[in-house]
Amino acid sequence: MKRGFTLLEVILAVTILSLVGTMIYGGFSQTALNKARVEETVEHSRIVHMALDRMVRELTMAFVSTHANASLDLRVVETAFIGHDFGRDDRIDFTSFSHRRLYRNARESDQNEISYFVTADPDDPDLQVLARREQNRIDEDPRRGGRSQILVTNVEEFDIQYYDPLLSEWIETWDTEDVLAQPNRLPTQVRIKLTVSDPNRPNKTQTFG
Repeated sequence: MKRGFTLLEVILAVTILSLVGTMIYGGFSQTALNKARVEETVEHSRIVHMALDRMVRELTMAFVSTHANASLDLRVVETAFIGHDFGRDDRIDFTSFSHRRLYRNARESDQNEISYFVTADPDDPDLQVLARREQNRIDEDPRRGGRSQILVTNVEEFDIQYYDPLLSEWIETWDTEDVLAQPNRLPTQVRIKLTVSDPNRPNKTQTFG
């Protein structure tokens, strides 16, 4: 005599199968979520390293020139290297030979003005970003003009120090325009520290430099 499954046995089997399926799906879902978080953290770290590499490259091409018109009214070009200490959010403005021409026969040289500074995130005022300003020509004010772009998000601290060979020590500011500071001379070394928060763990930070 052939005997089939009772309704209770079928319900029990379906319930067990559903539980096993739910556990398997939950495991795969959590693995995929962890993978996405790790990839986002790695990508953010890669962006930070790229930004620091760019800063280093452009700082190595910084320059100041003593060739300027004696009359301030006729002076239309001003080279400079200015580093401001604003606590945890420093700023640096300098002239450089790092401009890249993107178009053939463009009336541009390799000289430019560059700034790195911390500002509020345009999408979230509670967060800070590291921005880069570039003007592809040098004018009378090396701190204004040009276009700005966001390089790094979730910035907690941006600290820059400069090594003065005359003092044989690291200092917090630099100003080639100030005759009482570092007139017409560059630091021999620049030390950069950039601290960012983990996009997936806001209470955890990473420091690069």
